[in-house]
Amino acid sequence: MNETDLEAGYADRHVFITGADGFIGSQLTDKLVELGANVHVFVRATSSGELKNVRQTTDDIVVHRGDLRDKRSVELALSSLQEYEDIIVFHLGAQAHVGESWDRPYETIDTNVVGTLNLLQSIIDLDLDIEKFDTAGTSEEYGNVQEEVIDNHEFEDDGRVILNERSPVNPTSIYATSKLGADFLTMNYCDAYGLPAVTTRMFNNYGPRQNPRYITGTIITQALERDVVELGNLSSKRDMCYVSDGVRGHLHVALEGNPGEQYVYGYGENISMREWTDLILEVGTEHGYWEMPEVVQSEERFRPGDSDVEELLVGYEKLNQLTDWEPEVDWTEGVRRTIDWYAGNKESWYGRVDWR
Repeated sequence: MNETDLEAGYADRHVFITGADGFIGSQLTDKLVELGANVHVFVRATSSGELKNVRQTTDDIVVHRGDLRDKRSVELALSSLQEYEDIIVFHLGAQAHVGESWDRPYETIDTNVVGTLNLLQSIIDLDLDIEKFDTAGTSEEYGNVQEEVIDNHEFEDDGRVILNERSPVNPTSIYATSKLGADFLTMNYCDAYGLPAVTTRMFNNYGPRQNPRYITGTIITQALERDVVELGNLSSKRDMCYVSDGVRGHLHVALEGNPGEQYVYGYGENISMREWTDLILEVGTEHGYWEMPEVVQSEERFRPGDSDVEELLVGYEKLNQLTDWEPEVDWTEGVRRTIDWYAGNKESWYGRVDWR
């Protein structure tokens, strides 16, 4: 399915997006507005009511303020869609930072698990006409390979484990466990009530608007501001996928995915965080954003105990065979675009970093 087909699929369709003011949610919102959809967004209510990432589209969207943990506010927002048919729901709202899930475990479970339950149950209670419900999961759900189920994994010729829809899961953080719970709840409602739901697992998205406490943002923001970049574990490997490719994945799955199934996708290649750091610093130096800073590791920035995931590498053949989806933005270009955004939008991230 190409861009023209996406436009035909989404033009005038009513869509509902949780987490719409976040990193991926806001870019999904932008794209759906561009495709001509009737976009309803559900964002966390704050005293200021400020919309940081969807401010540019407020004239083209319907904003519902509430909290996933508060079923009444969820149901109130969804009730505005009762008169429409063939609604697509993109559920991206979550506490999505692995490290912070250890600092805020109750909030993480409450938002990601109970929040998902509130959303699912509200849809059933209101008897909404849903075309597709897409719960966004995470590659962190796979965790590390366990010896007792190693025969259930698939491997590259060089020994790297390939993670796909058939791979065993082994969540090693509160965040990953909460997202796996949300996945299973989604499938429970699919089985019990016939809700046409799919789950997706994106692999390590990065790009403009991302929280600067994630690895890509923390490297870039430190390099922009000082001569030393302080990081944690750099031996782990991740499959880094640029955000626009991640958004296209959601759009394709929601239109073409089969209810009751899961779809995973990412760049299809992995890289150690040491190499990722080097790539970012080299691209930034080449384009004049900074002079090559020093990289140091700090024990304080490591994840607790043995909870870090060693290696993530996706096999996205299922989605590719169904929709022809594949990543379009290579690492060098994606990194350049991301650095450019952080360099030009300091006011959006400076107060949120964890290295000052």
